[in-house]
Formats: sequence, C-alpha cells, structure tokens
Amino acid sequence: MRLLLVEDDADLVGSLKPALQAAGFAVDVAGDGVDAEFLGNEQLHDIVVLDLGLPARNGLEVLQNWRQAGNSIPVIILTARDAWHERIDGFKAGADDYLGKPFHVEELVARINAVLHRFNRQAGGMLEACGLVLDEERQALRTRDGNEIQLTGTEFRLLRYMMLHPNRVLSKTRLSEHIYEDDDDRDSNVIEVYIKRLRDLLGKDSIETRRGQGYVLRCEP
Repeated sequence: MRLLLVEDDADLVGSLKPALQAAGFAVDVAGDGVDAEFLGNEQLHDIVVLDLGLPARNGLEVLQNWRQAGNSIPVIILTARDAWHERIDGFKAGADDYLGKPFHVEELVARINAVLHRFNRQAGGMLEACGLVLDEERQALRTRDGNEIQLTGTEFRLLRYMMLHPNRVLSKTRLSEHIYEDDDDRDSNVIEVYIKRLRDLLGKDSIETRRGQGYVLRCEP
C-alpha cells in the first residue's frame, strides 16, 4: 500500500517514514500544501497522513479542495493535542480520523490500518480475503490450509493490495504504483517475480494472469 505523508517537520518525517516503511507501506512525502494537493489528486496513493499546519497552503484547505473535487482518498489528520477545534474542522472537511501530537507510531499504524479496512469494507484487526488471513502487524499470512507464513516486505505489500481488491484485474503498472515509492526503480519484471513467489505460497491457480491486462487474486465461488 502506498501512503502519502504530508508533514513539514523534517525531524518528524525522519522518524515516521522508516517506521511506516517497516510497517509495510511505500511512503511518499510532501512538505507543503501545494505539493500535497497535487500528489493527492494523482490517485496513486491509498491513504494520506495530513498535518494541518503546512506552509504554502494549510492542510484543512488541501482536504477541502480534495473533497470538493470528488477525491475520496482516506485521510488521517495530525493536530496539536489540545486543538479540539481543528479536529472538528477536519471532520467537517471530510477527514476519516485524527491523531493528536505527540503520538506513538504504533497508534498511527493501527489507525491507518483501521481506516483502510473501513474504506475497503473490511472489519477487525486482520485482513481476510479469498480464504486467506493477513496479520498486518506481524506481516504474516495464514493460508487456506491453516499454515502460517512469514512474508518479506515486498510480498506483504503486494499481497495486501491484492487482498484489498480481490477478483479484480490489477495491471502491473497499478501494482507497481501502489507498492513502490517515487524514488524506487519500478521494473515491471520484478512484479512478475513476486507474483510467482506468491503463487508458490498460495497455489499456482490462486493468481490468474490476464494477458495484456494484469493479475487477479481469485476467490473460490
């Protein structure tokens, strides 16, 4: 899953970005509201963590502009702990959740996963699809036959995205956009390698190739 972190505090970005990457997210960063609004409208990201006190354009205006343009990307706003009015304004503007500063990164990750589950109509702390259960905190998979498998970072990101979109054709380009960051070298052949790895774990018929279109994580009828 690809996440847009909108924050102008370089020290906070320096601590948050690697923690979010370790939690299985490809993380892009915007340091001001103008860049944030543009990147959010590119529709490459799955969720935004948005600070409200931004240079160039404040976060509340960015969020309002997204919603007025019909952009429904999930947004978690970051506010000062005692700024209750900002939280209310954020919800009115269309925020999905908020977190007060300072905060523990573990809580932020939990809130991100909860918002993604709600947005994709998933419930609970585990991601379930097609008979598979993904433990997002441990980045471990329970297969249909009950075996537990520890996934690599890229395997986890790829499978999580496919489990959030089961029975849908996902192109190589779309998969690359949602599991890699902007500065990564996106070789489409790498996607093929990881699809093969997932087939080895799940069974060769679990992921269907649609020639010229992409891949489908198949659920049993």
